[in-house]
Amino acid sequence: MNRKIKNTLALVAVLLTILLLGYGFIFILQKPKITEKNKEVVSLKQFDYDPAILNQQLEEKLKKANILDSLLSARKFNIPQNLSQLRFYDFINLVSTKLSSEAKFDVEYIETTPYKEFYYFEYKIGGYGKFRDLYQLVYAIEQSKEVKKITELTLSSLVSVRDSKEPFFLVNFSMKVKVFFSSDDRFASSAHVENDLNIGSIHDIFFPLIRTDIPPNFDGLLDVQGARLLALVPEGAFVSDMKGNSYLLIEGDQVYLGYLTKIDYKNNSVKFILNKGGIVENVSLELEREFRQNETRELK
Repeated sequence: MNRKIKNTLALVAVLLTILLLGYGFIFILQKPKITEKNKEVVSLKQFDYDPAILNQQLEEKLKKANILDSLLSARKFNIPQNLSQLRFYDFINLVSTKLSSEAKFDVEYIETTPYKEFYYFEYKIGGYGKFRDLYQLVYAIEQSKEVKKITELTLSSLVSVRDSKEPFFLVNFSMKVKVFFSSDDRFASSAHVENDLNIGSIHDIFFPLIRTDIPPNFDGLLDVQGARLLALVPEGAFVSDMKGNSYLLIEGDQVYLGYLTKIDYKNNSVKFILNKGGIVENVSLELEREFRQNETRELK
């Protein structure tokens, strides 16, 4: 065999070897990767949307989100997401602007506790103030937009005497408060708007119905205690007190601790209603016999 044939056969063998190796590399080693890449291309093509379609879908999603947000905002209570511990202190500072100068209290953070799918911060509030201050504080906590609940409440009465020497009937209180929050935003709207936390007029249940302190008679009004009915005239009734001071009164006039309620010309008497430290009394004064006889003589 001559040299040319040998070289030709060698080149053919090399070519076949290269072809076999290339076939094995492409169809044996690379085929799984090619198949995987083709699947990836197919999956990516599924998200190859027209920008106009994407913008339209975005607008629709935003409308639905706004509807859901408005529904959450319309709810009386919301549970916020990832609440800060300082948020409650800010809330209490806001409520304190509605309280009187007599209210004094402290806020103490206790702990953070998981509760079902939520969490809550626990705080302790202790202090004193007027009953209205306590009521305002309790109402604000229980009726606030973000869910807060009072779990314990202890009350006791407190009487404070200031420079004016008039007693202030206050309330000592201690309470524990749980402030709830969530790890997601499913339970709260994006815009926080607080509920109306104002309260109307309320009766102070800690103010004693019967008191030993009676305000002094600074205005010099008629003191019915020991007073005498001197005469009944068309203009009203002449009444004198224990010091000899005389007063001309008509129905509805104010006297010390009360009012003149009725002038009874037929029975020669006058009637008063007095409030003596919570004890209400009806007092009648009758025209004394000697004054009746004098009036009769004058008429004759």
